[in-house]
Amino acid sequence: RYVEGIPVAPVENTGPAEGTGTIVRFLPNSTIFSTTTFDSEILLSRLRELAFLNKSVEIVFKDERDNREKTFKYDGGVVSFVQYLNKTKDPLHEKPIYLFKKQDAIEVEIALQYNAGYQENVHSFVNNINTVEHGTHYSGFSAALTRVVNEYVKRTLHDETKLSGADVKEGLTAIISIKIPEPQFEGQTKTKLGNSDVKGLVEKAVYEGLTTYFEENPALAKVLLTKALTAARAREAAKRARELTRRKSVFDSGSLPGKLADCQERDPVRAELFLVEGDSAGGSGKQARSREFQAILPLRGKILNIEKTRMDVVLKNKEVSAIISALGAGIGPEFDVMKLRYHKLILMTDADVDGAHISCLLLTFFYRYMRPLIEAGHLYLAQPPLYKISKNKQEFYVYDDKQLQESLAQLGEEGTRIQRYKGLGEMNPEQLWETTMDPSRRKLSRVYIEDAAEADRIFSILMGDEVAPRRAFIQAHAKNVRNLDI
Repeated sequence: RYVEGIPVAPVENTGPAEGTGTIVRFLPNSTIFSTTTFDSEILLSRLRELAFLNKSVEIVFKDERDNREKTFKYDGGVVSFVQYLNKTKDPLHEKPIYLFKKQDAIEVEIALQYNAGYQENVHSFVNNINTVEHGTHYSGFSAALTRVVNEYVKRTLHDETKLSGADVKEGLTAIISIKIPEPQFEGQTKTKLGNSDVKGLVEKAVYEGLTTYFEENPALAKVLLTKALTAARAREAAKRARELTRRKSVFDSGSLPGKLADCQERDPVRAELFLVEGDSAGGSGKQARSREFQAILPLRGKILNIEKTRMDVVLKNKEVSAIISALGAGIGPEFDVMKLRYHKLILMTDADVDGAHISCLLLTFFYRYMRPLIEAGHLYLAQPPLYKISKNKQEFYVYDDKQLQESLAQLGEEGTRIQRYKGLGEMNPEQLWETTMDPSRRKLSRVYIEDAAEADRIFSILMGDEVAPRRAFIQAHAKNVRNLDI
């Protein structure tokens, strides 16, 4: 037994064990940990992931705070993982392709399945650790996949088109799981595998396995090749469209979108860009802002739902093009977070259903095409107030119904005036500044990605083509809704 790392009870030999296994109990110490409250959703997500990665292992989660119990056990392993991720999508083949190879003490296990969508959704793991920056195992997988598809296209379709890695991974969901005795990671975060021998091993396993699979399943192979060739044509169109969105240089204001009200600050660390819903709120934002370091870009209506759209079409959307030009860091594989013109990108939408929908559309866009921006902590959600309370020439702003009830209990309802804000455009510039834009008083929520696989699944549910999973999600979570405008 240990307390704060110091043994307080000696280790004793208590005789032969009854059964097998080890029990470890710990209670987090508030003097060491920043929080001692466990988030069950984070634990459930991690335990589910571990059950997928370790076929047939049963993991039981019990939360004695609310008597909740959940058991995870997947006999299909990584195949079940891929099916879980593709559950809300439209798979092009019913059963995922499964590849396995063992050499010396290294095991390679891969499952992949294509869907009708346009996003790559490949997750890599080393000894159950999520390598979010991938590494040599992903490089070997990508190289072999691209090689196999190009060779098959040339041999069977007599097409000389040179397909890129992005082309052959469009609509691909895959899990790459490596078990290795001595993994070598790059960088401090330990999220990128560096073992050079792993690349060749994975590449060989994928090349041999997929070559055989395509030969045995020519009809499906043709469907997948056609999708990749269509992606290549779209990529060329996207490349031409992307050229129109590029800025000539960081300081060349002539290439910035006309409706952007830029700030004077040229140091990205101090600069902020507000994406604002509509011209009315945009006008209020331009008047309310500090011109020194706050820029405003008004968006007209709801942007394109990029979850259902290829990049070449996405880039033709005026609102999307304006965002790309304003940020100045590119898009997709070319996105460079070091070129960002603003280190705070703040989504400022109305506190109603339409505002939430616009935020969701924008979040989908940034997650799919500018994910490093989120991972670097540059994306925020503004928190405008829902109500203004006035009494005896005093004014108070509250941000949810719970705060409203608490304020009314303190102030008393007699003589108290309550104003419900339906939109940012209803606020005058002074109110918008002091409630939502003033760094000394505002509330911002930073957007994080805690679980990339789960984030991908949720975006697919909420923004994808399949209606049934979205209906089921709404039914399951409707009881948790706090504010709903009708």
